Amino acid sequence: MHHWRYRMAAAEVIDPVENDAQSEPVEKKSTRKKDVSYPLKVIYCGVCTMPVEYCEFNPSYKECKVWLSDHFPKLFERLNLEEEEEGSDGKKKKQKRGGRGVMKVKKKMEPQTVTIARIQRQKKKYVTVVRGIGSHDIDLRDASKAFASRFSCGASVASGEDEIVIQGDVTDDLLDFIPEKFHIDEDSIEDIGDMKK
Repeated sequence: MHHWRYRMAAAEVIDPVENDAQSEPVEKKSTRKKDVSYPLKVIYCGVCTMPVEYCEFNPSYKECKVWLSDHFPKLFERLNLEEEEEGSDGKKKKQKRGGRGVMKVKKKMEPQTVTIARIQRQKKKYVTVVRGIGSHDIDLRDASKAFASRFSCGASVASGEDEIVIQGDVTDDLLDFIPEKFHIDEDSIEDIGDMKK
């Protein structure tokens, strides 16, 4: 029995050597640089383990400079000269990728009165809102964690505001806890009472 599956069509085979001989010879351009010796030797930093040319993008750049000056002083001088040339042209330096970015400076505020208010969520469910505690140089996240652990409930920091929302009605306990924990004078704590959303 003769199967059609096993029949193969004759394919035209092109010999690449013959093809090249017929076309014009093409000159290949060398990518090698004349002033560089091959094979390339890459020096890795002992601090950040990156090639020394990339140490400047590392947060521990000062430590990398010290290591490089101790182990490869000639290379250190060459890299420092390149840095000085870049900085001496009078242009403003741009931030390098992976840097820390612009650090936000917190504005100093005078201590305000800490206000405690209760807001009704459902029929018998309340949340307690504490405002103004950040003006006393207290980190809001630390304060919310302290409230959550003290009252065994959820506490969160409202974004962009000096406000902490605590689940449950804990206004009476807060009047005792805030002066004890954060050393805020009792006269600067005010209970507003019930508030609407």
